[in-house]
Amino acid sequence: MSQNFQPPAPASYTETPAPAPVRRGNIGFGIVAAVVAALVSAGVYGWIMKAADREIGYIAAGVGLLVGLAAGKIGGRNAVLPVVAAVLSLGAVYLGQMFFIVLALAEYGSVGVGEVLDSVGVSGLNEIWKEGTDAMSFLFFALGAFTAFGAAKKVSD
Repeated sequence: MSQNFQPPAPASYTETPAPAPVRRGNIGFGIVAAVVAALVSAGVYGWIMKAADREIGYIAAGVGLLVGLAAGKIGGRNAVLPVVAAVLSLGAVYLGQMFFIVLALAEYGSVGVGEVLDSVGVSGLNEIWKEGTDAMSFLFFALGAFTAFGAAKKVSD
């Protein structure tokens, strides 16, 4: 019983290389992802507030959650990312509230968003925001920042 033995071909000729694993732990990409999440969630937050015609606390927490998840998931374990996520969440909640004001003024004046921005301007919007701000608004800021910090820290662990 003789067997015809054929040595296996070298691996480089028969196997295709495995794709490179996704790199986690890139702080730059984590920050970029958090900025994108902050901008998108700010728009959604403003739109939801306009639809409900009031501020909603758990949506502010959702803004923080999205920003924190984006930072922690993409950026990985880094002590800076939870802080960056919290700060970006504060900005996102503020932008969402400003967007709500723009949408409300556009509806009230039966004009477009661009016309509101041209006529009122950013400083005018900020003045309107200051007049309408109360303790609950700051609670929503804190809720968003706290959630963002916790989500970024938890996801990266």
